[in-house]
Amino acid sequence: MKFRSWMGGIAVVAFCTAGSAFAAVDASRVGRGIDYEENQVPVGIDVRGGFGNFTGNSGDRTKGGPLLGITADAQPWPSVGVEAGYEGQRLPIDDGRVGDGEAMWRHNVGLLAKAGPPLLKAKLFPYVGAGVGLSYLNASEGAEGLYDNDFIGEVPLAAGVDYRFSRNVFAGARATYRALIGTSFANDATPAGDTTGGLLNFNLTVGGSF
Repeated sequence: MKFRSWMGGIAVVAFCTAGSAFAAVDASRVGRGIDYEENQVPVGIDVRGGFGNFTGNSGDRTKGGPLLGITADAQPWPSVGVEAGYEGQRLPIDDGRVGDGEAMWRHNVGLLAKAGPPLLKAKLFPYVGAGVGLSYLNASEGAEGLYDNDFIGEVPLAAGVDYRFSRNVFAGARATYRALIGTSFANDATPAGDTTGGLLNFNLTVGGSF
């Protein structure tokens, strides 16, 4: 069997935080004014697992499937965070025209900004978020007659909550709806020849800061 996913299972997450100084501007004074401490920005890594499925006629052709991801995140201000990461997901195909065990494999890289009020002495962080992402959908070999490999743009919209047990350990839960751009992986499998819908996922997160 040939190797099907040239992106499969490999997560390369690049996350860089940099500060810039402008001529004739007292950057340290600006930083104090917005409560930014350059040397005290919490930065961390988390792993997440969850479950979800497509909506629209994309969801009519697939079943819900598990996901696993890894993310680098930072909290430059008490009420604002940013994250970048990789997410992999297997979505079983629900179509009698292909054999059992066939699936769409999703490999995603994305960037998300999130904002919300820190509560309980900054231990609890409810938030909403928005961002951008790109997914590669890889049809398993037995489904290739009707389902295609596809690159899809994503606009994730998230709502969730994180809880910090200590300075270095946190956990959370999140729901994310992704509006999909350029979806065509199931065009040949649908009567209208048009793949529609978004992607709705739920996940739990465990991570650490340093």
